[in-house]
Amino acid sequence: MVWLYILIGVVALIAGFVAGAVIVKKKIESDNAKVGKTSEEILNKARREADEIIKEAKLESKEIIFKGKQEAENEIKEGKKELQAQEKRILAKEEALDKKVELAEKKEEMIIQREKEYEDKIAEVDKIKAETDNIRLQLIQEIEKISGMTREEAKQLLRQEMIEEAKVDAAREIREIEEEVKRTSDKKAQSVIATSIQRCAPEYVSEIAVSSVNLPSDEMKGRIIGREGRNIRTFESVTGVDIIVDDTPEAVILSSYDPFRREIAKLTLERLISDGRIHPSRIEEHYEKSKQEVEKHIYEVGEEAAFNLGIHNIHSDLLKLIGRLKYRTSYGQNVLGHSIEVAKIAGIMAAELGLDEKMAKRMGLLHDIGKAVDQESEGSHTEVGVDIVKKYKEDPRILNAILSHHGEEEFKYTESVLIQAADALSASRPGARREVLESYIKRLEKLEEISSSFEGVSKAYAIQAGRELRIIVEPDRVNDDTMVTLSKDIAKKIEEELTYPGQIKVTVIREARTVEYAK
Repeated sequence: MVWLYILIGVVALIAGFVAGAVIVKKKIESDNAKVGKTSEEILNKARREADEIIKEAKLESKEIIFKGKQEAENEIKEGKKELQAQEKRILAKEEALDKKVELAEKKEEMIIQREKEYEDKIAEVDKIKAETDNIRLQLIQEIEKISGMTREEAKQLLRQEMIEEAKVDAAREIREIEEEVKRTSDKKAQSVIATSIQRCAPEYVSEIAVSSVNLPSDEMKGRIIGREGRNIRTFESVTGVDIIVDDTPEAVILSSYDPFRREIAKLTLERLISDGRIHPSRIEEHYEKSKQEVEKHIYEVGEEAAFNLGIHNIHSDLLKLIGRLKYRTSYGQNVLGHSIEVAKIAGIMAAELGLDEKMAKRMGLLHDIGKAVDQESEGSHTEVGVDIVKKYKEDPRILNAILSHHGEEEFKYTESVLIQAADALSASRPGARREVLESYIKRLEKLEEISSSFEGVSKAYAIQAGRELRIIVEPDRVNDDTMVTLSKDIAKKIEEELTYPGQIKVTVIREARTVEYAK
């Protein structure tokens, strides 16, 4: 750094000499040009000016060199200070490291000491165990002498007592396990089973899978079949519905699990019969017209349902799906009628509780919307319904109502609880699901009869239209643990002997009372 400043000073000195020479030269040239001045005066004047410039340059170079030396000395001082600080830090780290090494050595000594103590304790435990085994053997021999029983006989007695205790413990464990399982899977499993039964139950197949179309005469059956069966093949291919032509006079049957498709096929066949000209091209033409007419009709039905409930701002595609529920049944109960009923009941309860009445109605109307297309999509009607309402950006409360009314999700809103209650009320109403009064009463009587057949049952009541069975047991004959197995056995017997829609809740109640009179 010092050499750099010296170099700068030398350069500045040389630059001063050069500048002086240039100025002298210019002065000489200027003075020669002037008339009346001698060359000697001009030269002396130029030399004086050059001497002054050189002096100034020397002073500047000395000053630069001095400053450079001072800065170099300052840098050296700062470097020494930094070096001293680093030395102090290194010493501090060395001291800390020494302390850690010392601490590690102490810990190692403690570990060795503990290992030795542990080995001593193990030896002591082994010694005590050997002494205990000897004492146990002696006690067994003494017990055999006192009791007059052999070891095998004592084992048999003990085994019997343990079996009895195990039964009680097993009942207690079963109750705990069942409560845990019910919290997570019971509702979902019952929902899946109920839905599967609804789709496949034999007693409802004839009602939910076929439609009858009247004919003007039996001659029309041959025209429907066509030459070599081309008309009936075309009809079944276009509509996706099977035609059953049997011995039924002046009627044919349309068979399909899809009620919407079956309705279009029925309207198409009625149009063809009315037209009289039945051939493949006319079948396709009337099918398209019928399809448009049914789609228009379902939109009007959905719009009317929403209007009557006072629900607005529903997407047009969602209104069509609501209208399609008109052609969907659940255990013989029309799903659109059920949804409207749930909306009305939930709305009334919400109004009484000071909740959002309109939202409750909207949730009730859409809670089973998945049933409109669940036969065309994969998954349960709740999963399909959630996808639908998400697609049309409905309120999150509606999503929760769809999932929670079958127990697939926890209740997040008070309105969701109302939807589940309204759904149960609508489905449980006597006659709602095409069950005649006589069979309905017989089923209730049979439920009470099955419950009363078990030992320890005092009274049995079928409530909520047969959806729940409440059983009161005698407290001195049935304890808290055996209540679990009793409820399980009753539920199993009901499943074996009865046919019923949905599920039946079996509740066993044990109440101990003590009565005394003051005289």
